[in-house]
Amino acid sequence: MARPVRLSPAARRDLEGIVRYISFDQPHRAERFGMLLLGHARSLAEMPDRGRVVPEFADPQLRELIVQAYRLIYRINPSTGAIELVRIWHTARGMPNLNA
Repeated sequence: MARPVRLSPAARRDLEGIVRYISFDQPHRAERFGMLLLGHARSLAEMPDRGRVVPEFADPQLRELIVQAYRLIYRINPSTGAIELVRIWHTARGMPNLNA
């Protein structure tokens, strides 16, 4: 059963920033990469438990998928089953900041 997948405001800003940054050097690739990240996020609707628990946090509801050099950090709402993409974080940035 497919679950709804929603992007938090922070995840939307992250995605927009990633696409904008890539577009400075490779405008033709920027939109495709943004769509790739969104495709991985949407795929969580069918298999939400496939991401690993984020190792920096002690929260079993907080999981991540690694897509190239990016971490798609998400939560599974235990009451509704909805997936919330919390952040899209570049691995070179260190520990994810979930409060932005």
